[in-house]
Amino acid sequence: MAIERAHVQAFPRPWGVVDLTPWSNAGRDGVPIGEIWYERAARPAPSPSLLLKLLFTSEPLSIQVHPDDAYAQSMGLPNGKTEAWYVLSAAPGAKVALGLKQQLTQQQLRAAVDDGSIADLIVWRTVLPDDVISVPAGTIHAIGAGVVIAEIQQRSEATFRLFDYGRQRELHIERAIAVAIAGPARFRSRPNRFTDERSLLVSGPHFVLERINLAPNSTWSLEAKRETWLLVLSGNAVAGSFEVGIADAVFAQSDRVDIRVGSTGMTGLVAYTGIGPVPHLLRRHTQPGTKDVARPPIIQVPPSPTRAKPASTNALETTK
Repeated sequence: MAIERAHVQAFPRPWGVVDLTPWSNAGRDGVPIGEIWYERAARPAPSPSLLLKLLFTSEPLSIQVHPDDAYAQSMGLPNGKTEAWYVLSAAPGAKVALGLKQQLTQQQLRAAVDDGSIADLIVWRTVLPDDVISVPAGTIHAIGAGVVIAEIQQRSEATFRLFDYGRQRELHIERAIAVAIAGPARFRSRPNRFTDERSLLVSGPHFVLERINLAPNSTWSLEAKRETWLLVLSGNAVAGSFEVGIADAVFAQSDRVDIRVGSTGMTGLVAYTGIGPVPHLLRRHTQPGTKDVARPPIIQVPPSPTRAKPASTNALETTK
């Protein structure tokens, strides 16, 4: 049973940025920061199943793909990598890519990588703040310049690069082709508003992502029986015993986390393991002498089907 303020780690990346305001003070020494990871504060502690990150881009990232669980396990890894993106900010015209314009055979995909036409075959879409993009394992994808993204993922850094715009970094073409779903992909996930406080962003099969909006000066219990991450996007609160504001995160695996919201309210992302939303994720505390109000139960949302690919061999890459 644990409730912890998450430990923050900043990672320099050549494609990162030096101004991370308002999310972090890192980068002010002139070193571009591309990723911020939220980790458990307790040491030693079991590794979580999920990894929460912030991504900051000043140039396009590689065109890449992640393996599914079956392929990853054939390599001796515990699991593959499905992820989801929540766009925090986007420069005018900023884009991300998901899937291909048309279905390709493995031979056609290999040829497109060899001649560079893969850069024209991926589907780029302009993004705006609050956009939600689900990226199942096997989906060919890329992130363009000028975005800040909150990413929740299975805890695996297995990344196979297909194309890197001529940059001198290792590619993993055969492995990428082996796991890639070489065709169109669904681009945006439509939020499903459950209550005034809860919106479902992504559901299953490995995690659930929700956005919560809590009224000023209200008090709540957040169920956290599953591994749960809370990232504050705006406002402030006391979560458990921790004062939290924008860009602060809390890890919890406990019966519940009590949240006392500040005078400006609080908006946050909540990610937790499982294949469907928790029916009573939030319970509002009422005035003394009255019963707590439980929000209406949530209908379980079935996970989207995923496609497994034959396993292969070789290694993994740990950056985008």
